[in-house]
Amino acid sequence: MTDEVKVDRRVLEALVCPETQAPLSYDPERQELVSKAAGLAYPIRGGIPVMLASEARRLD
Repeated sequence: MTDEVKVDRRVLEALVCPETQAPLSYDPERQELVSKAAGLAYPIRGGIPVMLASEARRLD
């Protein structure tokens, strides 16, 4: 059983990184929106992207 919640693809395509304004890529396995430009991964919780740098995971 998975806790994955479907996220509207159109919403994901409209979002950009709040730090760099660069496009984001969607990682469905981790339920994150990834900004390679900022080196951050923004979580998606309950189908809602959390676009706060303080909540983002740093990419290695």
